[in-house]
Amino acid sequence: MTLLLTGAASLLAVGIASADEVAVASGSNGTDIQELTEAGKRFTEKTGHTIKIVTLPASTTDQFGQYRLWLAAGNSDIDVYRTDVIWAPQLADYFLDLKPLVGDEVGKHIPAVIESQTVNGKLVAMPTFADAPALYYRKDLLEKYGKQPPKTWAELAATAKEIQDKERAAGQGQLWGFVFQGAPYEGLTCDGLEWVASSGGGRIVETDGTISINNPKAAAALETAKSWVNTIAPPGVLSYKEEEARGVWQTGNAVFMRNWPYAFSLGNGGDSAIKGKIDVVPLPAGEGGSSAATLGGWNIAISKFSKHQEAAAAFVKFWSSAEEQKLRAINYSRLPTIPALYDDPEIKEKQPLVARWREVFLAAVPRPSAPTKAKYNEVSSEFWTAVNNTLAGNGTAESNLKRLEAKLKRLKGSSW
Repeated sequence: MTLLLTGAASLLAVGIASADEVAVASGSNGTDIQELTEAGKRFTEKTGHTIKIVTLPASTTDQFGQYRLWLAAGNSDIDVYRTDVIWAPQLADYFLDLKPLVGDEVGKHIPAVIESQTVNGKLVAMPTFADAPALYYRKDLLEKYGKQPPKTWAELAATAKEIQDKERAAGQGQLWGFVFQGAPYEGLTCDGLEWVASSGGGRIVETDGTISINNPKAAAALETAKSWVNTIAPPGVLSYKEEEARGVWQTGNAVFMRNWPYAFSLGNGGDSAIKGKIDVVPLPAGEGGSSAATLGGWNIAISKFSKHQEAAAAFVKFWSSAEEQKLRAINYSRLPTIPALYDDPEIKEKQPLVARWREVFLAAVPRPSAPTKAKYNEVSSEFWTAVNNTLAGNGTAESNLKRLEAKLKRLKGSSW
């Protein structure tokens, strides 16, 4: 009853004649739904509008497929879509231009992030948080064996194997050295791009549209990753997504993990077996290369078929605001897209990872969604399939990348 009265009071205060329900479609990875639910309550208190969360699977690949089906059909049941950073070029025709709706708010965000969500001058989505993955490690185990966090993939493999073997000999039979995302889906495109780019093997498709993936450095990087499976990484890693990797990690059964910043606050949660025992560093470098973290991030867009566009615009402004980004940074270790928040004293105190991760995020490597445009989803699918096949031993990296190059050339045709 209190919530309803508060909403009604807010409604009168801002002069809105009637309240609307805004349907928000979102994936369900990690704390996604919890964050939206909490924000929805604050949104109602502030505006009188309510939100209805339409929950989708955790897999970004599955989410994108469903989004495209709904939008192509002109579905008006969904007002707001929570979108991955790579989807703007593919879904732009279905979303409203947000520039006239959010006004000066655009200028508060990191220009490169706004640019990534702008297609032919149209602001397709507003950023809610940025993302760049980290190498998680067990502080207690590295200290126990006198090890430093690895700076190269070779160092990671050696340290992981030594600690794994010694801990197993001491009775920790379920411990593995390293977990990551090895399932055939968008997450493996991120992991694979990091292995390849950090080894000087390019970015799959370069910014000028050149297909670069079939080269010796890329093949060597994937062969290195293949060598981890069933030595320092469990055989099941070939089906791991973010949450499966986190599940092994958070129960104390891995020395290292590759994952996004959201896993940091969860790993230090009250129910975590590794609370207080973890830290993060930038991802390792490959042979002769440098650390490469895939650029991630999530945004919100308004469907052009929405029947509640005014209320949807209010939610977009609210959810992407500095106040909400600060709460997500503190409570869920989400990386802000508003530069000023990286210097916020409260964020530095309560979630130091966020302040430390600014430079990693700013130097992150983008997936080739911009040069491949509407064909990116097919490019990514072909890439993650080739990587998963290599990890599983279905062909060598060299043969798989040669086939991948041929497929991408056919897909490209005369131009992207």
